[in-house]
Amino acid sequence: MGFTITEKIMGRAAGVNSISAGTNAQFRPDYMIAYDFPGYTDIMFQQMQDDFGIVKVLDPERYVLFIDHMTTRSNDREQQVHDVTREWGARNGVAVHEGLGIGHQLTAELGYALPGKFLVHFDGHVSGVGAFGALGWGVRKDLLEAWVSGGVYLDVPASTRFWLDGTFQPGVDNRDLLHSIISTIGADGCAHQVMEYGGPGAQTMSIDRRQGLCAMAMFTGAVSAIFNPDELSLEYSSRVARTDYDPLYSDPDAQYVSTVNVNLSDLSPQVVMPGSAKASNTKSVGDLAGTPVQHAYIGSCASGRIEEIRAAASILKGKKIATGLRLNVVPTSESIYQQAAKEGLLDILTEAGAHVAKSSCDFCFGYAAPLQDGDKCISTGVLNISGRMGSVDAEIYMASAYTVAASALAGRIVDPREVV
Repeated sequence: MGFTITEKIMGRAAGVNSISAGTNAQFRPDYMIAYDFPGYTDIMFQQMQDDFGIVKVLDPERYVLFIDHMTTRSNDREQQVHDVTREWGARNGVAVHEGLGIGHQLTAELGYALPGKFLVHFDGHVSGVGAFGALGWGVRKDLLEAWVSGGVYLDVPASTRFWLDGTFQPGVDNRDLLHSIISTIGADGCAHQVMEYGGPGAQTMSIDRRQGLCAMAMFTGAVSAIFNPDELSLEYSSRVARTDYDPLYSDPDAQYVSTVNVNLSDLSPQVVMPGSAKASNTKSVGDLAGTPVQHAYIGSCASGRIEEIRAAASILKGKKIATGLRLNVVPTSESIYQQAAKEGLLDILTEAGAHVAKSSCDFCFGYAAPLQDGDKCISTGVLNISGRMGSVDAEIYMASAYTVAASALAGRIVDPREVV
């Protein structure tokens, strides 16, 4: 019997060649990652010292910190939060990356998300590293265990294979694929599993699309998502690698819970209604066409990469967004911002009436430009529960960058295929 790429990565992290799904063991992550946020990292730093006597960590190169939340107001509270992180990082010799963008994207750009590596974070969107054949797992409160001991006990997850054929139609992308999958298998269809993407359709997907797809795995109940390395992802990894790496691959006779077949050519634009990403909230764009919106947002750790910005620019070029509508576009990293500027995309967006901001997580969780009572927003953000982007009486619809841009033009939800 063969093994999946997940079983092989976790086997390596456990000090063996491979390890079967369902096995409980201690795993040694290659990188233990966090972003600073009040009530999370500051408490963890204090617990490490007060409860475990850890004044300075061993293997500081395995710890990674990002400052990407609470960066837009420049007030004393923000500085106090960040000063705690800066001081702890400096004292422990741990890298603190600040001002470069959203940590989940920087994990790739800075060469942490390498094929065969195992990364843990308290935030489940670390699963985006699966685009490169790495395994990212949001272990939540168990991150303290990893930071204290250098390892974490976990049950090895089984995998469901998603076999992709075809290619995306114009105006359709990875967000439509993800929400189509949820509408088919449900919001718990991959509970405590890994979503493994393969097939000829998977190979046609760009790195940006793969990252965005893997980053949203948690909304099927999955602990992570992954692609087997291929020429595209290995070329990227070779350019950014900060250390040696050894790619791993699923065996031909690996065992899966099930296989789900998807033809990308058959997909249409999807919109998720306010409340959550559950199956019953996922609708074809035509079902919600005409719904008025006053706000639109393109960004987050699952979007805002160069392909989404190009998609929005292709929709908005030479046009103006609807009167009274606010469109915030937030590139996922500073390097993506600079690339978009070089390509002239930011000029297209601003001329259309969009507000382009520097990279930050703040728009996604309502810290910057919060929604007010009664507002309706269409968003590429990662969550649309009540209060996520501001008022609990605001409504958030989730969709692709194509659909968000097209809807910003009209001031109501529309099918982007009518515009592209």
